[in-house]
Amino acid sequence: MTTTPPSSAFASAFAAVDLGATSGRVIVGRVGRENLDLTEVHRFPNTPVRLPDGLRWDVLALFQGILDGLREAARSGGVTSVGVDTWAVDYGLLDVDGALLGHPFHYRDSRTDGAAARLRSRVAPEELYGITGLQHLPFNTVFQLAAAQGTAQQKAARTLLLIPDLLIHWLTGSIGAEETNASTTGLFDARTGAWSEDLLRRLSLDPGLLPPLRAPGDPAGTLLPHVAAYTGLDPRTPVTTVASHNTASAVVSVPATEPDFAYISCGTWSLAGLELDAPVLTEESRAANFTNERGIDGTVRYLRNIMGMWLLEECRRTWERENLPAHLSTLLADAARAEPFASLVDPDAPEFLAPGDMPARIRDYCARTGQRVPGNQGAIVRCVLESLALAHRRALRRAAELAGRDINRVHLVGGGSRNDLLCQLTADATGLPVVAGPTEATALGNILVQARAAGLVGDLADMRRLIASTQHLRHYTPRGDTAAWNAAAARLAPAPGIP
Repeated sequence: MTTTPPSSAFASAFAAVDLGATSGRVIVGRVGRENLDLTEVHRFPNTPVRLPDGLRWDVLALFQGILDGLREAARSGGVTSVGVDTWAVDYGLLDVDGALLGHPFHYRDSRTDGAAARLRSRVAPEELYGITGLQHLPFNTVFQLAAAQGTAQQKAARTLLLIPDLLIHWLTGSIGAEETNASTTGLFDARTGAWSEDLLRRLSLDPGLLPPLRAPGDPAGTLLPHVAAYTGLDPRTPVTTVASHNTASAVVSVPATEPDFAYISCGTWSLAGLELDAPVLTEESRAANFTNERGIDGTVRYLRNIMGMWLLEECRRTWERENLPAHLSTLLADAARAEPFASLVDPDAPEFLAPGDMPARIRDYCARTGQRVPGNQGAIVRCVLESLALAHRRALRRAAELAGRDINRVHLVGGGSRNDLLCQLTADATGLPVVAGPTEATALGNILVQARAAGLVGDLADMRRLIASTQHLRHYTPRGDTAAWNAAAARLAPAPGIP
């Protein structure tokens, strides 16, 4: 993909390793003072593997995909540096020799069921939130560690590395923990920006398990000799720490040029919220299940995780297996013609978390809640997208209330920004103008942090001005019947709070 025509004004090229829940890419970004160009040089699948003990990431295949992508980047003309971003919360454990102890678990594995309840005797949920500011999600790293307590792997572990930090370790040999991803673990102090040693002690976790923190822009090392030899990159090529939680990178590239904006990073998950200067750690915020995660330059991503395009992606996978039409453009056209508000679901309902037959689960939910059961694919897709738009509305309005902020505009970035129907429905539901794009928000944020480390761009506002001036953005104004949206919102059950 190319967002602007190549130009001799481009000063440097940067390789973004960007791993999502279903695929990974290596994207080369060429950055100049007023230019920004992206080229995807390699894409590879991210296919979890179910083993006898649970669902695991095939992290070795992912690393091979990264190496192949960096080799393609070298063939395209070389790169100034490399940055890595992935999803959050999952981790690998290293033994005393630095060897990986088994493939990392997938956050959708069921081993964490009940883990949060087991921790309550050690740290009350109110106190845990007061330290970490983290939304309760059953797969948070702290709960994964609780589920693994007493296992042979955890007993043998000497170092815990979150997924991007593990991949950087394999590229460079260095050990560290990037702070935007560290803030998602439930082990990070939202006020101090450091690991909470008191919390670790109370949870019977060795503080030495967690490596020193790094900030976006910090150097993470240079390529190991065998990595350089395989990829063809100069062995002196630096790996730069970026905002390694992919949502944090996506928020970097929100093209906001005015205050009072909200953002939705929409992909497999929808992350909807505000950018703040300080965390909101009130009991009211905890009860509403909002999270305070680290952004770049000390900012706070105050948001709620919403089950996003996962529902639609799982529907399409099911239909493909059943040899039913699954082309997205056809499904969206059918959804646009379907009856509005015929049925609605809460995207965050627990039955939608695991992989499987999503259309059947949606129909079961509608039947259980006394609604019309969607009878065809278009009706199911309409149900998913209207429900997601209502979840966006609910999260943004509540975030504004809890943070004492106004919202004048919504920026919807990521893969969901390509979905015209979802963008329009989000504008209609929220009653706010929506700016859609950039689609490649995560890769752009990754690349711009590298470019800033190289001295090519300035502060966060400067990065966002460059995004706004170079990327294709689409604008949606609210339309339709406000009363109908209000009635639909009233029908939808409140978002689940915390256990």
